[in-house]
Amino acid sequence: MGRHAHRLDGIGSTIFAEMSALAVRTGAVNLGQGFPDEDGPAAVIDAAVAALRSGRNQYPPGHGTPELLDAVIAHQQRHYGLDLVREQVVATTGATEALAGALLGLVEPGDEVVVLEPYYDSYVAMIQIAGGIRKPVTLRAPDFRLDLEELAAAITPRTRLILLNSPHNPTGTVLNRSELEGVAALAIEHDLLVVSDEVYEHLTFGVEHVPVATLPGMFERTVTISSAGKSFSVTGWKIGWASGPADLVAAVEGAKNWLTYVSGGPLQPAVAVALDEHDGFHQQLARDLAVKRDRLSSGLAAAGLTPYRPDGTYFVTTDVSATGYPDGRAFCLDLPARVGVVAIPSQVFYDDQDAGRHLVRWAFCKRTEVIDEAVDRLSAADW
Repeated sequence: MGRHAHRLDGIGSTIFAEMSALAVRTGAVNLGQGFPDEDGPAAVIDAAVAALRSGRNQYPPGHGTPELLDAVIAHQQRHYGLDLVREQVVATTGATEALAGALLGLVEPGDEVVVLEPYYDSYVAMIQIAGGIRKPVTLRAPDFRLDLEELAAAITPRTRLILLNSPHNPTGTVLNRSELEGVAALAIEHDLLVVSDEVYEHLTFGVEHVPVATLPGMFERTVTISSAGKSFSVTGWKIGWASGPADLVAAVEGAKNWLTYVSGGPLQPAVAVALDEHDGFHQQLARDLAVKRDRLSSGLAAAGLTPYRPDGTYFVTTDVSATGYPDGRAFCLDLPARVGVVAIPSQVFYDDQDAGRHLVRWAFCKRTEVIDEAVDRLSAADW
């Protein structure tokens, strides 16, 4: 690294690359990175092909294609009763860019950002790039619920915003209405903004997802972020969006214009088709994932790896302290060669290393036969 280079905090991306390489080298079953191994709706893919062939291959409007903006507006009204106009939605290169745009557009150097940990790894890097100071509030095993007293204690006069993630990656916690009402009360009391990452909004298992923007007094201070990748199993398309008050969305767009400017011209109308016509896909996907969650959790428990049952997302977390490894990272680095399975150590998503030391994240958004093969290999292990 040159003397002027600047390394960003966090090792999440590094561990993903490291574990994927180990999976290839050892022939391990990869339950590490969270992407499905089956495609989304065929009609949506056909819509992308049609857009490619009809000449929609140049720059789309910076704000997003009209049909995608309208589809997001209709989605938010249909599912949550939120009434938006086009100026209150912006298309982004996945939720990751929407998060980057929100933090770069809304956080000034020295501002504090309260964030739930364990956290999706891009949060750390983008808070740092924006010049913000992260203030983690830890979701602790075994239930990973939000402690509102800890949240209140993390807020200071320098706090600018609260960064929420529900359904929460990696724990699978879905914040309930009472928890969100507590967040809302603190945001209103301290005049804080909220950035709400809701990419797993449709992948919950028997519990309600409540967007914080739907609570009284919250729409005007909340940027809500989602994407097509998780709901429609097209993670490689990287089509996301941010919605909320026009002034906050303009701040997101102002920052994202200097990142990619635009993206996915022919994919945006295809995502509009998904949002408008294919609710049934993510409804069935959630049902299928609930079965896979239970299948993997049972196998992990039988292998002596205590699972914590998630209410949403693609992931189940286990405690591996009984295996004798000093931490989850050592466990995961040894697992591919020893057992032939790849997982991700959750400690890379924590500032509080004690809270995450022996936790490991496993993805269950895989074919049933892949999950079963992983369980068979784990069951043969002698810890």
